[in-house]
Order: sequence, then structure tokens, then C-alpha cells
Amino acid sequence: MFAGLPLTFTAPFILGALALLPVIWWLLRLTPPRPREIQFPPTRLLLDIEQHEETPQRSPWWLTLLRLLLAAILIVALAGPVWRSAEPVATGDGVLWVLIDNGWSSARSWDSQMSAAEQILTTAEQEGQPVLFAATAEGQGQSFTPEAATTALEKLRALEPRPHPPQRSELSLGLRKAAQKALPSAIIWLSDDTSTEGAFVTDLAQIAGGVPITVFTGLDTPMGLKNLNNDAEALTLTVVRHPDQPLSAATVRALDLKGLVLGEVQARFDTGAAEALARFELPSELRNDIARVEISGEAAAGAVQLVDDSWRRRTVGVISGQSGDLDQPLLSPIYYLERALAPFSDIRKPRVNDIAEAVPSLIDQGISVLVLADVGRLPDTTVETLRDWVESGGTLVRFAGPRTAGGSDDLIPVRLRAGDRSLGGSLSWKQPQHLADFPDGSPFAGLKVPEEVAVTRQVLAEPTSDLPDRTWAMLEDGTPLVTATTVGAGSIVLFHVTADSSWSNLPLSGVFLNMLRRILSVSNVVAASETTADGTPSKSVLPPLRLLDGYGRFGPPPVEVTPVSAADFQGAVASRRTPPGLYGTEDGFRALNLMKKDDSLAPLDLAPLGEAAVVSDYPTADPLDLRATFFTLAFLLMVVDTIAVFLLAGGLSRIGLRSRNVSAGLALLLGLTLLALPGADSARAQSANAELQALESALDTRLAYVLTGNPEIDDASAAGLAGLSQFLGERTALEPGAPIAIDIARDELAFYSLLYWPIDPAMDKPSDQTIARIDTFMRNGGTILFDTRDHINASANSFASTPATLKLREILEDLDVPPLEPVPPDHVLTKAFYLLDTFPGRYATSPLWVESLEEVAARGDRPVRAGDGVSPILITGNDFAAAWAITSTGEFMYPTVPNNPVQRDYAFRSGVNIVMYSLTGNYKADQVHIPALLERLGQ
Repeated sequence: MFAGLPLTFTAPFILGALALLPVIWWLLRLTPPRPREIQFPPTRLLLDIEQHEETPQRSPWWLTLLRLLLAAILIVALAGPVWRSAEPVATGDGVLWVLIDNGWSSARSWDSQMSAAEQILTTAEQEGQPVLFAATAEGQGQSFTPEAATTALEKLRALEPRPHPPQRSELSLGLRKAAQKALPSAIIWLSDDTSTEGAFVTDLAQIAGGVPITVFTGLDTPMGLKNLNNDAEALTLTVVRHPDQPLSAATVRALDLKGLVLGEVQARFDTGAAEALARFELPSELRNDIARVEISGEAAAGAVQLVDDSWRRRTVGVISGQSGDLDQPLLSPIYYLERALAPFSDIRKPRVNDIAEAVPSLIDQGISVLVLADVGRLPDTTVETLRDWVESGGTLVRFAGPRTAGGSDDLIPVRLRAGDRSLGGSLSWKQPQHLADFPDGSPFAGLKVPEEVAVTRQVLAEPTSDLPDRTWAMLEDGTPLVTATTVGAGSIVLFHVTADSSWSNLPLSGVFLNMLRRILSVSNVVAASETTADGTPSKSVLPPLRLLDGYGRFGPPPVEVTPVSAADFQGAVASRRTPPGLYGTEDGFRALNLMKKDDSLAPLDLAPLGEAAVVSDYPTADPLDLRATFFTLAFLLMVVDTIAVFLLAGGLSRIGLRSRNVSAGLALLLGLTLLALPGADSARAQSANAELQALESALDTRLAYVLTGNPEIDDASAAGLAGLSQFLGERTALEPGAPIAIDIARDELAFYSLLYWPIDPAMDKPSDQTIARIDTFMRNGGTILFDTRDHINASANSFASTPATLKLREILEDLDVPPLEPVPPDHVLTKAFYLLDTFPGRYATSPLWVESLEEVAARGDRPVRAGDGVSPILITGNDFAAAWAITSTGEFMYPTVPNNPVQRDYAFRSGVNIVMYSLTGNYKADQVHIPALLERLGQ
């Protein structure tokens, strides 16, 4: 420190030059200023000459003071002044120990730790002090031998926060051996202000032996996420904060595999509470897409919870006791179960009818839930297999039926009475019973009970004292409808009615789907790879797939990371050898998260250090190097000195002689300004042109074509679309504006419903950004008509490998192109305006390719674009533009092949149908249903 100020010098010995200032002052006093020059006419000088001279003896005092100040500032600048915002730390005279926490809790304030460590090591480097440098998250593999501070600085700059807590206890052995060789003169610990398990603080006090230990605290500790739970209602997590952090709320986001935000909630901390609940009340379909939950703004591995397959769609096995009748599917319980389970689960059905073989085969496929529909008594070997599976975490769901009423095994939650109960029959006094409200403790609690659901038959449970606790749903008369019990880590659920509509209309209602969804949401996931067929632990391992770094970002697995045994994965803990992330393969993986259910962020307890501890806050600002400031000030003083000498030498009287040079300089500056104006006008004109094009395209419907850079092709496209626009204005109600040329890489595409793109074999492949723009245009409802213009050289049935076709394939390989087919006879394109069966252009041999109607029908709820079903892509080789192209006098520019007027007329009709199809969608396809609709309405 310098004179009580936080000012230090990197080369303080240079300050000794300040002692030379008196000598400099003496020299400056004896140095006279430059004589002043005055111009006089020679004759005047001879007449008025005086016989005396005035020569200054010394320089003025203010000029001497200015130059002394300049010399002092240069000396201080050369000494390397550094302004430090914090008090320097005592480092002693011997070996300095520098310990730094680099676990995940350091990620948020890692820059502060790096800055403080660099200050300490830089000071040690200047003083030539050896340093033992160790990071608490690096384990025992690092060196505990004192080394030069320069080497320690290199290690520091290579450090990063690790995606696991600091494992400080692993350093105790290495530090103890180092202390036996040479005791440290001082110990500096740059902590993350969080406590970890182990007795490191106690060990450090014993190792130090009374040496002062400076501990830096006060970092901004990041929050953490733990206790991920996906129950029937919502996905919940617990947000954990450091007790010393005055936070009131945290924003938690749920993201899918692509990083898109699916939900965002606020988790608010109660006064004095260190934990808060984040709750995502999303539909289960959206929750199935969640791949990552993170705290917004917290770049730390502990602020991330990864969601693996165990939290998503369950794999459900379905077995029916009835024989399947494909001709009468409505009589099979499998029909109702498949349609109820398919939206939120993957269904597996056995390939064999033998239940003794079917059950083990489904379990080997890794199912989470097994549904048995009216399967009465199971074979003994199957019962044992199922019981082991349920105890390991599986969920068994059974439906009653005639076979169950005749007797069952003991894999049921309650004891059943023999036979079944009939309600509402000719020999029954009872009427069909409706559902009662679901109990509060039931997974079905909160579901709305529909009034129309009624039960006509059921199997009854023997009344026992624990029957109410095992009842998830009941009828209005109090008899159980759904009962359940836990067996080991799994559960058994029984519906006292059938899975089809023979005993009740429950499978026909929406509440049936919601009840099955609730059961699956609270079920566990059993990994088939974790156990073998005989129940022993599997020896398979899960290799690291994608791992988190200390900032919570995904990255490739380091070489030192080891695979995790599938059988031991449930108990795996994030560490240096097993960082948090995804383990497995792309086909199936498991998520290892950093924070466990019982983890917390506790403050660091330094009481075991006793009086040896010196607690210090991290510096609030980095040290400021003042050399540039002093050199700048010295330069300014030098400029002032120059001006002063210039004035003392009579420089003002000579300024007027250079006015001509000043005028020339101003003229040069004006010329440079004028030269810059055309560029600005060009840029402004280009911007205005783009705005004018956007305005014209928004006000009028225009046909657009893609510029290829080939003048011949572009001229043909412009003339062709002009001819088609004229034909549209004459034959239809559409009056399109003049065609427009589009630069596919720069121009806005949203103004156009149809783009005509002629393929030039010599054109360059579009860039990735351009491909993304094209894909967005097609997804948002646009249609692109690709024309290879070469079908006269191709085969008659399909595209050949012509240069234009190969270029088209190169363009389409990165686009999301649906399956294509030639326009079928019943397609909307054949009747959008004219009735057509072919789509000729200049040539008539190429089919017009559109999206396959079979693919659209198979997708069902995934149309090409919402509402109209227009194909995003059309492909032809018939050279449409050449057939439509006309000159300014109205003559056709190119002959058709063969030269047939009828073919040209059909080419124009094809163009009209394509334009109408792109503008109006599939409304023509709906017209065929009008007679049936009118007949149904009685008109």
C-alpha cells in the first residue's frame, strides 16, 4: 500500500528516480526559452536599431513547474501503479498454500474467484514466493508440491467449475504430506461459502499448526433443483437456496429436447425458508416432452434437473383373457384399452396366446405397467414371476370379468366374493349404480365424475377393516369400483368391472382415459436391463452419453468418466468419476442429476479453525492498472508544453501565413465527404427498394419466381409468370400484379403463397441459413413449384439422373420433404378450377409430384399445414414457364414439344389450377360432401 491508499507498484524501485527532480529543476531553470523571431523590413531595422539586447536568463517558473510535473508523472507511470480495491493478504515469507473451491456452487461467481486468485498469485510471482496450488474439486490426482507462482497461474487459468460438489476431504492426505516436508507460511482458501460432508475444516486446522488461514467468503451462491416428481396432477421440483442469499423467488423453466420452453413458473420462498416448490401443471402429453428443467439465469449444474425416459411415456403390456376377434373389435377389451392408453403410453402385446409365455416376454421388453383384462387364475409360475416384477417396482392393473368372477389368484389388492353382482336386471331389486366422488387420498381425486356413467355388473370385495384405505373409486352405494395395494416397490390395481362395455359404460367415457392416465403417471418404470430373467442384478452398464459441465451445459463425456452399472444406477451419486448427465444410448438413456432429495446448501462452518481463521470478503472490483492513465496524462502535459514553447517563440504571428494551407485542408475534407455520399445514397436506395417491394407484394397478389443468376432462365421465368398472370386476369376473378423476382437468400418470402423455382444445374447449393428460410416458408403454408425443365431428356415414367435433377436432389436433401407421389386422379389439383387429368408445360411427359395423400391420411392429426392441407412442394420437369412465356406483343416465346396449341392451353390451365390450389387450399375436396350434408339436414 502507498501512503495509506490502496495503491501498489509493479516496479517500485523506479520511484527512486523521483529523487532526481531537484536536478531536473536546476537544469530547466538554466535553459532559456527559444528566442522570439520578429520580421522587420531591412531599412526599418537600420533606422530604428537600438544598441542593447534582451536575452532571458532562465525559463518562466510556470513552464519549469509544468516540466517537473511531466517528469514525475513519467516516473510514476514507469513504476507500474496498480489500484487495488481490497487490502493485500498476508502471504508470509515461505511456501504459500492457495486452495480454491471449483465445484458447481462456484459457477455463478467464478470470475470473482478467478480475479482474487490471480491477484494473490501475481503478488507471489512478484515476490518470488513458492506456491502450493490445489483445487478442491480435482481430487487427489493433482500435485501437492510447491512450485513457481507462474506455474500456479497457468493451472488457475485452465480451471473451470466442475459439475459436482467440491470434494475437499480428498485433499487432506496430500496436504498432510506436504506439511510434513515444509510447513506453509500462510494458507489462503478461496471458498464457495458452502458446507460439504467430511471433516476437511478440522483436518486443515490440524495440518496448519497455527499458521494463519485466510478464508474468502461472500460469493453469490447459485440456487439448486432437486426432488423431481411427476405425479398425477403436475411435475414438481424443489428449489434450494443458500441461507445467506436474500432471495424471494426463482423462475423455473421446463424445456424439451430442442431447447424450446414448454412452461415457466415462479417458485416463491417463505420468510426464512431455504426451499420452495416449483409446480408445472401441464397436460401429461406436454410433460412427456420435458427433457430439462432449469432455474432461469442460474448457469450452474446444480440448477438443472434432467428428465429421462422414466418420467415420460410408460411402456404398457396388455393381455386379454378373451380371444381376439378382428371382425368384431368392439367386443374385445383390447380395443378400448388400446384407444385409452395410446395417447400417453407405448403399448406392447404378446405374440403368443399362452399367458405363461406371454407375461415373461412382456417383462423382458421392459414394460412399466401390465394390464390383464379378465384374466382369472394365473399359472403358479406366472404368479411368482409377476410378484417379483411388482416388488421390483412394476404396476399390475387387472380388470374383472366372467373369468375373474369364477375365481382368481392372490395377485389382487382385496379378497373377492365368489360370483358377481348384477344390477338392474329382471331378477334384481337394484338399479344401475353411478359413480361416487373420488376419495381425497385417491390418485383420481379431483377428476369430474360424469353423471351418465353407470355400472350394471361388478365383482364385490369382502368387507375388511382396511378396505376403505385400499379403495380408489366407489359407487354411490359404497361398494368399491377400483381398489389397489402396494407390494414392495410396486402396486396392484383392480377394476371391479370389465375393460369393455359389457358391464358398464365406463370405458366409453372420458373419465376412463383420465383414470388410466393417473395410474400410469404414479407408476414406476422398470428397466429391463437392470435385472435378468432369474431376478439377479444385471451386469450391463450404461456408458456416458451427454454430460453437464459446471455451468449446466451439455458436452461430450471426458475420457476419465466411467460407465455406470445398470443395477447400481439408482444409487449413483454425481462425482468426478460420474458427472451428472445422460447415460446410455440414444435409443434409451437414464438421467443422473446432481442434487439428491436430501441435499441442501448449508453455510460454511469455520469454527474448527479457531483463532487461526481470518475471514475476508472477495474484492468487489478487479485491480486497476493505472499505467495507461499516467502515460495519457504525461502525453497531455507534453502537448501543453509544446503549445507553451510555440507561443513563447511568437508562433501566433505566423499563423496567418498558413491560412492557404488551412483552406486546402478544408477543401480536401469536403471532397472526402462528397465521395462518401454516393455510398450512403446507394444504401438508402437499396433499403427503400426493399421496402417498396414489400409494400407492393402486400397490396397485390403476385406470382413470384426464384432468381437463378442465369439471364436466360430468369427472363423465361419472368415472361412465363407474366403470361400466366395475364391468363388468370382474363379467365378468373383473380387480378394478380406484375410478377416479381425473389432472391431466395435475402428477400422476405411471407408475402407469397407460391414460388416458381426453375432449376439451373450450374447454380450453387443454398447455404444452411437459406435452407432454413425455405423450410420455414414451407412449414408456414407456402408452396414451392420446382421445375427441372429437362424432362425431354428424362425417362417417360420418372426423373432420370439429369444434371438438373441431381441439383434438385442436392437442394432437397436438407429440407423436411414429405413423401411424394404423382397427382392422383381424385386430388384437389385436378379440380381446383379446371377439370384436368394431366399437367403439361412445354413438355408433356413429366408427372406433377405432390405430397402423398396416403401419408397425410396416415399422419391424421399432423397435416402439412393447419386448415388447408396444401402440399408444400410440387415438382415437375415440363418447363411450365416456357409454355406460359409471352413477348410484349403477346406472342409465345417458345414452342411446345410437340408443337400443339391444345397442349399450350392445357399448360395455362395447369398453371391456373396450381395457383388456385396454393391460394384456396382443399376446399374443392370438401365440395363432394355437400350433397350428403344437405341430405342429412333435410334440404
